[in-house]
Amino acid sequence: MFGFLVGVKGLGEGFELLGADVLDAIFVATRNPFMGLIVGILATTVMQSSSVTTAVIVGLVAAPESPLPLVSAVPMIMGANIGTTVTATIVSMVYMGRRAEFEKAFPVAVCHDLFNYATVVVLLPLELATGYLRRTAVTLASVLEGAGGYDYESPFAGALALALAPVERAAAWLFPVEQLQGFVLIAFSGGLIVTMLFTLVKVMRSLVQTRVEHLIRTVLGSSAVLSILTGIVVTAMVQSSSVTTSLLVPLGAAGLLRLEQALPITIGANIGTTVTALLAALAVSGPNAIYGLQIALVHLVFNLTGMLVIYPLQITRRVPLASARYVTKLALRSRKWTMFWVVALFYGVPALLLFVDRLLRQ
Repeated sequence: MFGFLVGVKGLGEGFELLGADVLDAIFVATRNPFMGLIVGILATTVMQSSSVTTAVIVGLVAAPESPLPLVSAVPMIMGANIGTTVTATIVSMVYMGRRAEFEKAFPVAVCHDLFNYATVVVLLPLELATGYLRRTAVTLASVLEGAGGYDYESPFAGALALALAPVERAAAWLFPVEQLQGFVLIAFSGGLIVTMLFTLVKVMRSLVQTRVEHLIRTVLGSSAVLSILTGIVVTAMVQSSSVTTSLLVPLGAAGLLRLEQALPITIGANIGTTVTALLAALAVSGPNAIYGLQIALVHLVFNLTGMLVIYPLQITRRVPLASARYVTKLALRSRKWTMFWVVALFYGVPALLLFVDRLLRQ
C-alpha cells in the first residue's frame, strides 16, 4: 500500500515538471464533460480496474501545478464507474456454451453495467446544471479539513517524499530537461500505481476469496441493507469492485444467487471501491492537496446518491433489473448479440458521445 501512495505522489510531482504548455493542453482536452466521461470509461476498461483510474485522477487533481481541474475530473469518475463493470460481464461470457448457466449468470453481471449507466444518466445532467457533486464534496472536504483546526496535509508526506527522492534524483541525473524528468516520473509513478494495486488485489483475493464466497452465501436472502454492507466490506478488503462482482457471476450461474439478490451487493461494491480514492488522497500534499480529497469525496457522493436515487423505490429499482433480463433474452438468441452488447456498451457509447460532441461543436 505504501508503494501505491508513493506512486500517487510521484504522479502529481511529475506533472508539475511538465510545464505550463503541456498542462494547458490537458486542460483544454478534458474541459468537455463528454470527453471526460469517455476517458474514464476507456481507461478503466483497458486497465480492468476503476481503482487505478480513480487513483490517477486523484493524483492529477491534487498535483501542485494541477493539470486537471475538479470540474473536469467529475465526468472521469463517472466514466470509471461504468468501465469497471466490464470485468464481470466478460466473466459471464465464459458460460455462453452452457445455456442454462449463462441465462442465470449474464443478468447478474449486466445489472451492474445497467445500474451504473442509469446513475450516470441521472447524475451527469444534474451535475452539469447544478454542480451538486462538486458542491457536496467541497462542503464535506471543508468539514474534514477544519476538524482538527489545521489545513489538510497528508500524514505520510515526509515518508513518501523520502521514498520518491531517489527516483527524482535519477531522473534529474539522466535528463537535464525538466519536461523529460516529468515524463520519467509520470511513467514510473503510473507503473507503480498499476503494479501495486494489481498485486494488492491479487494477494487479497487469494487470501480472502473463500471467506468472501462464504460471506456472500451467508447474506443471501437477508435484508438489502446487509447485502449492501457486505458489498462495501468485501470490496474495501480486496480493493476492487471487479473482484466482488466477478465472484457473484459463478454463484448466479449455479443458481445460488438471484438477480434481485445480486443488485444490492453490486451497489455496495460501488461504494466500497471509493476507499481506494480516499486512500490515494492521503498521499498528496501541498496547496492543492484539498482538491485530491474533494475528488475522492465526489466518487463517494456519486455512488451514495446513485444508491439512494435508484434502489429504494421499486419502480426505479426495476429499471436495471428488467433491463438486465431483456438484454439476457437478446443474448440467448445469438452469441452475436452478446458480443454486440459488450462492444456497444463499453466502446460504442464512447464513440457515440465523441460523435455528438463534434456535432455540437460545429
